[in-house]
Amino acid sequence: MKLEYRRLYADPNREAIAALARERALPRASHDDRTVEDVAQEAAVGVSISEFPVTLEAAAAAREKGLFVLMGGPNLVLGGSHSGNVSVADVAMRGWLDALTSDYVPGSLLHGAFILAREHGFPLERAIAMVTSAPAAMVGLNDRGAIETGLRADLVQVRPLAKVPRVVSVWRAGRRVA
Repeated sequence: MKLEYRRLYADPNREAIAALARERALPRASHDDRTVEDVAQEAAVGVSISEFPVTLEAAAAAREKGLFVLMGGPNLVLGGSHSGNVSVADVAMRGWLDALTSDYVPGSLLHGAFILAREHGFPLERAIAMVTSAPAAMVGLNDRGAIETGLRADLVQVRPLAKVPRVVSVWRAGRRVA
């Protein structure tokens, strides 16, 4: 029954959502792309972000199509996928990773940025940008994500502690909140 519903409704629903996003100039992300065909199908309806490509082939196809590649911090912190998918480090080392995200361990973002710098040779400022300015730019939040005059001044002060970054202070829109 579920396969029949997918056959009947997946494509029309995908097109309807794509049309709404285009009307509102909203960025869209695919999720868990597995194949080159998955990426091509999503790119054809205006997706600009490939979130969690699960194979090297899908990550490569996303890059070739000009999509941003967004992958999970927990995968990076754990040293690989807990479900057998491609390693974020493998994608990052090929130069295909644009940003980190997490849908269940937000602390992994900062930790992941430091792992990219410490264990994979990324310049720290580039690794930090993967959790600040890069994701903000992907979704059109151009008023944040960097330390520049005129931007929101959302800041996090961090100190490394035994290879794990520790948040010391937090500012939101220039006001200290923690």
